[in-house]
Amino acid sequence: MMQFHIEKTSAIPHRQIRATYDESTIRVYQAYSKEIAEAALTTGTFTSPPFKMDRMTWIKPSFLWMMYRSGWGLKDPGQARILAIDISREGFEWALAHSCPSHPDESMAMEEWQRVKENAPVRIQWDPERDLLLRPQAHRAIQMGLSKEAVKFYTSQWISQISDVTPLAHEIHCLVLENRFIDAKAKLPAEQPYLLRI
Repeated sequence: MMQFHIEKTSAIPHRQIRATYDESTIRVYQAYSKEIAEAALTTGTFTSPPFKMDRMTWIKPSFLWMMYRSGWGLKDPGQARILAIDISREGFEWALAHSCPSHPDESMAMEEWQRVKENAPVRIQWDPERDLLLRPQAHRAIQMGLSKEAVKFYTSQWISQISDVTPLAHEIHCLVLENRFIDAKAKLPAEQPYLLRI
């Protein structure tokens, strides 16, 4: 089981979960093709087909990291639609509790990591957070790869709402291209340090 700690400091910790959330839900982002996105928006969840239940699916609480990964929804047709998925905090925290790092920590032996990885349905990866120009920052944003029973829980129990935020992504991108950074920043979803309910 992985340990997560939010430090109370003016500087952003090297690893910190930041997200848009309320008492019951937390928002994560995914980018998909038009076919998968339209089906998800119609049904309110991901269904197979076209969604592939047997593949690991990565969710990201950071809007700007999603913009980096998808190129503002312009990178390729498979990531043309940006979806905001509100999931239960219970589900999100279950995923954290049943996770394994994508790479072994310095304190973890390779054999131990392999054993934990084989049994964990969730992968955790920390990548540099991005700014409006998609430049890497010193602090890191979390990604969570869901597989096995985690995908089933995600699609059948955790999701409460799916929204298409592709127009918002394109609007912010246009503001960035016009060097209107104050306006662009004002359009960003408000993300706060996520406090685990232990």
